[in-house]
Amino acid sequence: MSDNISCPQCNSQYVYSMDPLMACSECGYEWNPEEMPEDGLIVKDVNGNRLADGDTVIVVKTLPVKGSPQPVKAGTKIKNIRLVDSDHNIDCRIDGFGAMAIKSEFVKKA
Repeated sequence: MSDNISCPQCNSQYVYSMDPLMACSECGYEWNPEEMPEDGLIVKDVNGNRLADGDTVIVVKTLPVKGSPQPVKAGTKIKNIRLVDSDHNIDCRIDGFGAMAIKSEFVKKA
């Protein structure tokens, strides 16, 4: 068992070392502790690329918008995103729509 290290996936205290990696005995998640961000918030796009604040992303699927007659079309470029810890984990501003929250599973890193 490791001192004061918990699994980033399930927060279990039952983790063990496998040379350069750490592994969780409860959920089976493996990670490199040297590559973990300090804040602990990990957001990945549709292709599995890690996103960061200020990135530019592209919408991969046409998304309906509540209260608007037109959707956000696939291929729309969104600049300067901000990551948040919620269900819709990207806050952004889209031209023609204003401020929005989008799930990271509908965007890819540009």
